[in-house]
Amino acid sequence: MTSHDPGIGFAPDPTIDLQGSPNRIGPKLPIPHLGIEPDKVKPWWFVLGIVLGQMGIFVGLMGPATVSIAYKAQTLTDDPAQQATITAFAIAPGALAAVIFNAVGGRISDRTTGRFGRRRPWIIAGILGMTLSLLLIAVAPGALLMAIGWFLAQATANMAFAAFTASLSDQLPKRQYGKVSGFVNIAANVAVMVATWMVPVFKDNMVMLFMVPALLGLVMVAVYAFMLPEPVLTQNRHPFNLVQLITTFWRNPIRYPDFALAWGGRFMIILASYMFTTFRLQYMTNHLGLEAGSATTAVATGVTIYTVAAMVASLGGGWLSDKIGRRKSLVAVSILVFGIGTYMLLHADTVSAFYVVEAIMGLAYGVYGAVDLALVLEVLPNREEVGKDLGVFNIANALPQSLAPAFGGFLLANLGNGTNFTALLVAALIASVIGAVLTMFIRSVK
Repeated sequence: MTSHDPGIGFAPDPTIDLQGSPNRIGPKLPIPHLGIEPDKVKPWWFVLGIVLGQMGIFVGLMGPATVSIAYKAQTLTDDPAQQATITAFAIAPGALAAVIFNAVGGRISDRTTGRFGRRRPWIIAGILGMTLSLLLIAVAPGALLMAIGWFLAQATANMAFAAFTASLSDQLPKRQYGKVSGFVNIAANVAVMVATWMVPVFKDNMVMLFMVPALLGLVMVAVYAFMLPEPVLTQNRHPFNLVQLITTFWRNPIRYPDFALAWGGRFMIILASYMFTTFRLQYMTNHLGLEAGSATTAVATGVTIYTVAAMVASLGGGWLSDKIGRRKSLVAVSILVFGIGTYMLLHADTVSAFYVVEAIMGLAYGVYGAVDLALVLEVLPNREEVGKDLGVFNIANALPQSLAPAFGGFLLANLGNGTNFTALLVAALIASVIGAVLTMFIRSVK
């Protein structure tokens, strides 16, 4: 039940506490040994904890990223172009925070000493910081404070997310990757759906709109953090100097080409996704002609359809990838279908047509999300630096979430005058095609 007995041929490591930091919730679990892939399947209740952790981070952070900040922008001005500009200005600075704190957060958690383990302190501290940052956005009178609040929210949430994602590699055996990846993807989509439905419920109270999902997320993430059986470092084996800081953001793509290709595929589909979802509310009001109240309800309904489709596809995709042992072809095809869905939105002239496209995109993203995490865990360069490597990889998840509003906002405001979505959605299709092609060049995973 401790981390000191990895097996025959491994000498005890004096930098590891023999007792570790046991889980505080549930029956006691074996504490993983650092640098060695676990071989025992985790019980159902621990997998449920993983689902809660993923859902908690996403319900707090993705609601503002996809709907709430855009809705607040609509309360500040009636001009569509200015709404797109304010949304982009408020969200774009989070790109810098996402890049820095996701990668740094993973590497710091690899090196954290203390009796509470390596990942748990950063998961809890990060989600607390995110909650306080979202409160700042809720009370902000204008775009500048919204941007500051979003920068801080991205910084702290990505610290938590980096530690959370690294903990999955710490805890799970390879034969659980596909199924758990499917559940994790379902959790992310359900979280976005829940946060989206809170907009029509709390649209007249900005503090409630931002803080209810944030506090809900705080509770769920804390539950997972206390389920973790954590290895404990008694001393830092790898001092964190300037060279280490610089290399935090880098894995040599020539030496690790499959890792780089998987990174590129993730970057492109997230870019394509958020180029639309950030401006989904404006799409409903300016492309389909709905008034603001009806638009928020239609968006919530569309996200629900998307989520249900993604849940079904996630379960099937994760199971299928484990069953047939193939991941990259499933990932590539799902990225391509998702991109085609974004283009189809240009030809959706009714709410019903919009719902149909949301279902197609949900199915595609459900398969992608279920299989891609399993693929990524198989191409990690170094099991002793899982936090660092997943931190680098999570840049591909976090960076486009903040770049997409800036790039998409520019296309929408300058080429579409706030109402024409052609340039925006064609760019999303192109990004998806590139992502699919990059994924197919991965060689070490079938």
